[in-house]
Amino acid sequence: MMDATLTSSDPLDHRQFLVAVKRLADSLSYGTDRSPFLGQGIEYVQSRRYEAGDPVKAIDWRVTARTGKHHVKQFETPKQMPVWLVVDTSASMALASTPPGKYGLAVQVAGGLAMACLDQINPVGVLGVGGRDLVVQPSLSRDVLLQWLHALRHYRFDEPTTLGQRLLGLEPSLTQRSLLIVLSDFHDPDALAAMKLVGSRHDCLCLIFRDRAEDQLEGAGWFRGREVESGREVLSHGTKLLSTTADLTTAMKQASLDHFLIRPGEPFLGSLRHFLRARGGLTRRSRS
Repeated sequence: MMDATLTSSDPLDHRQFLVAVKRLADSLSYGTDRSPFLGQGIEYVQSRRYEAGDPVKAIDWRVTARTGKHHVKQFETPKQMPVWLVVDTSASMALASTPPGKYGLAVQVAGGLAMACLDQINPVGVLGVGGRDLVVQPSLSRDVLLQWLHALRHYRFDEPTTLGQRLLGLEPSLTQRSLLIVLSDFHDPDALAAMKLVGSRHDCLCLIFRDRAEDQLEGAGWFRGREVESGREVLSHGTKLLSTTADLTTAMKQASLDHFLIRPGEPFLGSLRHFLRARGGLTRRSRS
């Protein structure tokens, strides 16, 4: 049985939560990368000479009339790329100086991205990288999406971070190139090395959730505290307890990891939408 004193949930009720997620999905038009394959898709690419067996309905009559030789139209074949939403459920994500806090906002953004990806006919899966065992294989089912999305609304204040470990465990199971969107505060010291390895084989995007209160610890001097994810008492210094946001984004740039910073309580949707559109699938860009 879970200790009620260690659990909480999104302050939005069921209906408000769905409305918030759907609004995000409507705003985030996240397209896939252009397909290099030609076939019976929906977007015209070029025409080629007619070959025996080609369907008559594919004949390009304009080119045929101009050249005097039969040509058929070729279209771009839609390419489905599996999308994995890697959601950090560790205790540090529960830090909230303003509602809904890092965790609540991350879950809403994950839901918006998932619905936007499904609209592009890309299967979506989820991987929890905290203490709970949450792995849902990519699917095109909205019912499956809503199930894991509502499960994520409940969180604990004592989950450890397993981001680096879980990413390295997931990578061998990815049988085709995939898009991994990591939603985390990236306090796991093993995360960057794991992201760099996975990013060399797959398309990766880091959404950084950082509360400004975290950066205020920088330069705070020596103090005694308790680690939120382990309960262990520590004696630490403000410059060493957490990696600052500036240090994190610099390290991500050096590792060539696409990243976008989200501050709870501050506007981000317009900039995120622009970032996703400008990124253009496999185009690597970053914004801090």
